[in-house]
Amino acid sequence: MDQLDTHSVASLYEASPPEEARRLAERLEIHPTPKHGSWLNMAEIELSALGRDLPERVGDRAALSRHVGAWEGRRNQAGVKAEWRFTAAEARTELRKLYPTIDA
Repeated sequence: MDQLDTHSVASLYEASPPEEARRLAERLEIHPTPKHGSWLNMAEIELSALGRDLPERVGDRAALSRHVGAWEGRRNQAGVKAEWRFTAAEARTELRKLYPTIDA
């Protein structure tokens, strides 16, 4: 789950009666994603590419599965890769507050 403020158990109570919200909340196991995850950007880019490649309407679940499978095959065959531009050295400079300091 991303860090959007509506993505919390509290939002269930805003949208549903208390009994229903509690029932749903007890079934959830929330795993927040990092706020600054480059992998999340990559996932969003791939989902955007998939969305642009799909036809405007997909008839049913089986048709969607075929379209996604074909798209995946084309992406893999084309060798599409993420281009990492943020090096570890740059991360240590930009995010120095997040890196521990070790006194020798």
